[in-house]
Amino acid sequence: MAIIDTLQLEVLNKRPGWRGRLFHSQNNTFVWWDFDAGADIHQHDHEQEEVWHVIEGELELTIGGASARCGPGTAAIIPPNTPHAVRVLRAGRALVVDHPLRLGFG
Repeated sequence: MAIIDTLQLEVLNKRPGWRGRLFHSQNNTFVWWDFDAGADIHQHDHEQEEVWHVIEGELELTIGGASARCGPGTAAIIPPNTPHAVRVLRAGRALVVDHPLRLGFG
C-alpha cells in the first residue's frame, strides 16, 4: 500500500501563478495545483487523457476550441491529443490526473 502526504511533496512552479505538487501511481500522473487569478496555461496537447477536477476557484477551460467556465465540483475530461488551454478567473485549487503516466512533466 502506498500512502502519499501531498503536503510533503516539493512544490513545482511550472508557470507563473501555478504551484503544483506532483506524484505518480503505477498508471497515472497526479498534480494538486494552487493557482492565482489571471494565470493561464497556453494552448497545447499531449498523448495522455487529462481530467481536471476543480476544488476551489474558477477556471475557463478551452478544449478543442470550445470554452466553459468550471467552478468547484466541476470535472473536465480532455481526450488525448486534443488542444486545450486554461485561464484562471478566480484563484483556487484543482486536482489534475493524466493517463497514462506523464513522466516528462515536471
